[in-house]
Amino acid sequence: MGGYIRSQRESAQVSLRQLARTAGVSNPYLSQIERGLRKPSAEILQQIAKGLRISAEALYVKAGILDERPASDVTDAVLADPTLTERQKQVLLEIYQSFRQEGGKHVAPGHTTEPS
Repeated sequence: MGGYIRSQRESAQVSLRQLARTAGVSNPYLSQIERGLRKPSAEILQQIAKGLRISAEALYVKAGILDERPASDVTDAVLADPTLTERQKQVLLEIYQSFRQEGGKHVAPGHTTEPS
């Protein structure tokens, strides 16, 4: 998990110091998390996710706090979008899932949901 946090931090071009400040932890503590020497609490993971502008759910899965949901390209894209807030990501994914669930129920006779 620490390697994942480090790679997300580096791709977001956020320094260790900036992320530590945003997450409300010390530089050495964040460094230890990234090196796998410490396991942060769910609250700290949430603050780290906020500082990286990524889904807290992704970090919870990496930490073993949540079970991984089946992924899709759409889900991955929404979760990775740094311009969306956590709330926006959650709402978009809920709408997407509801459309997918409804999509299979309203197929006209003789048509399939498979692409032609």
